[in-house]
Amino acid sequence: MPASSSPSNPGAPPRKTNPISPAGYAALKARYDHLLGTERPAIAEIVNWAAGNGDRSENGDYLYGRKRMREIDRELGHLARRMKAARVIEPHEQVDRSRAFFGATVTLADEDDERRTVTLVGDDEQDAGTGRIGWTSPLARALRGAAIGDLRTVRLPGGAKEWEVMEIAYD
Repeated sequence: MPASSSPSNPGAPPRKTNPISPAGYAALKARYDHLLGTERPAIAEIVNWAAGNGDRSENGDYLYGRKRMREIDRELGHLARRMKAARVIEPHEQVDRSRAFFGATVTLADEDDERRTVTLVGDDEQDAGTGRIGWTSPLARALRGAAIGDLRTVRLPGGAKEWEVMEIAYD
């Protein structure tokens, strides 16, 4: 069987997994549950009430409610797909703590000795403002498997930048 096929469907591309921390998965699930159990029923109630008021073409509550319902359904579908593809990884269970893998907090220094600390997290839990970078980002891809002292070049829109790995920690 070719490497690019999946066991259930020969010839199909391999399914992409979504590495995520337990906290990140819990946040996805909480958002899904909130939308499905709280927001959607509330909007459905408003739409039903507005539909009973007569002319729907000029009924703002009805039109907005239908639009919001579509947005919620789209987000629910997206969250369901992300959770189905999720592979929960416990960063503290990483065996090789001398290298940067999922969940690692890595301190980097550039050629001007400017330091930056980033944590490699799932794409659904990334937040560049707090130093949490997504697993498929250019910097995270460059850091995968790096050890202390390694030099890694990252190709960015503004050009290539070289970083030295100064420290690796797992919380």
